[in-house]
Amino acid sequence: MKKQKRLLAVHDISAVGKCSLTVALPILSAAGIEVSVLPTAVLSTHTGGFTGYTFHDLTAQIRPMMAHWASLGIEFDAIYTGYLGSFDQLRLMHELFDGFARPQTLLAVDPVMADNGALYACFSPDFPAGMADLCARAQLITPNMTEAALLLGRPYRPGPCTKEHVEDTLRALAALGPHSVVLTGIHLDARTMGAAALDSQGCVRYAFSPQVDGVFYGTGDVFASALLGGVLRGLPLGDALDIAVDFVYQGVRVTKQAGTDLRYGINFESNLPGYIRALQQSDAPAQEETHG
Repeated sequence: MKKQKRLLAVHDISAVGKCSLTVALPILSAAGIEVSVLPTAVLSTHTGGFTGYTFHDLTAQIRPMMAHWASLGIEFDAIYTGYLGSFDQLRLMHELFDGFARPQTLLAVDPVMADNGALYACFSPDFPAGMADLCARAQLITPNMTEAALLLGRPYRPGPCTKEHVEDTLRALAALGPHSVVLTGIHLDARTMGAAALDSQGCVRYAFSPQVDGVFYGTGDVFASALLGGVLRGLPLGDALDIAVDFVYQGVRVTKQAGTDLRYGINFESNLPGYIRALQQSDAPAQEETHG
């Protein structure tokens, strides 16, 4: 049996509302990954749809935690960063990469900072340039279309979009430095929603699901975590993309059908068995090829 991989997830904790660490932990664990955490902040709820939430910044704890891990000789097979609330936290991520990234460590950056054409209000206009510097060091980045425009210093173009625009954006993002790029929130028409990937060999792959009306919080975190679970199991990026897009869609579909209050996030939990099966089925051809 292969040695279990250990991932460090660097995200905030929202006590209520499924996103960030409360999403990354169960999904990556279901993929068979050991998940360690570096919390960047603690909130009473996530910030989408709720008001009056509490927020406790944990920046001061990050460097001491890293120092303790270093003293223990702890190593990670992957480091996965999500919402980073300040330039201080961006600088600390560079320190984290310097101190813990071995040649084989997968560095995955989800540049959580914007959506629907706008930078989140908590960030200054120069923040995307700092995030772009962090993305340059990653093997894999997973921006949405708004974040992609900000990383590139380009105007945001609302969808539907063309494949030419998507693929130009993918290649421009890859030119920043990451080996592979996955763009989320892509729709080429009004009926579908999905993502596109550019792998380290320059191949482009798309995956789509039916469009479901509504604002579904936390889907970016669900997608990125599900995608990373597949990648860390050794799946080709395109196969991991297909699985992650379908996993998000199934969660959105059952949440909509149940009439759930959308502020609490999507019901991804109900399809964790299906996610595990999809990973195992994708594993099988590679195992047959290896042992055939």
